[in-house]
Amino acid sequence: MPETGKVAIVEIPPMDVLGTEKSGTYALIPELLMKVLSYMMEQKIPIAGPPVFNCHECSPEAVQAADANGTARVEVAWPVAGPASGSGDIRRYTLPGGTMVHVTHKGPYESCESTYLSAFAWIEKRGLTISGPIREIYPNDPQEVPPEEILTEIYIPVA
Repeated sequence: MPETGKVAIVEIPPMDVLGTEKSGTYALIPELLMKVLSYMMEQKIPIAGPPVFNCHECSPEAVQAADANGTARVEVAWPVAGPASGSGDIRRYTLPGGTMVHVTHKGPYESCESTYLSAFAWIEKRGLTISGPIREIYPNDPQEVPPEEILTEIYIPVA
């Protein structure tokens, strides 16, 4: 895992997932993650990696406005390998891979803003543009580690 706070360009492969999405506030993330996880456990679908949140609002201002207005597009998913199918609003699909700016945030989820601002400044300084939804991957469980040990892997697709 790259050093916490260090911004770098990485190439990531596509990821097969089971996921769902809903409009609202970002407070929906844990609820939706548990909904997909419960479905996977009921269906005995093996989990192939840590959970994912795709943020479709790609600037601090857009994130704040969408959360305040309850209009955020909240998309969450769990990686799968092998046969798996969704049901209802849970579906199987592939998250795209590609060139992404990566940074790891260590600490409570609510304190990610400075890490994001650092990554956005890094992107701007290099003349890159954000080319799709920002991906967060949660490699550890906030119920198993103290808040200051929570990790958030941030991937920002760029062109």
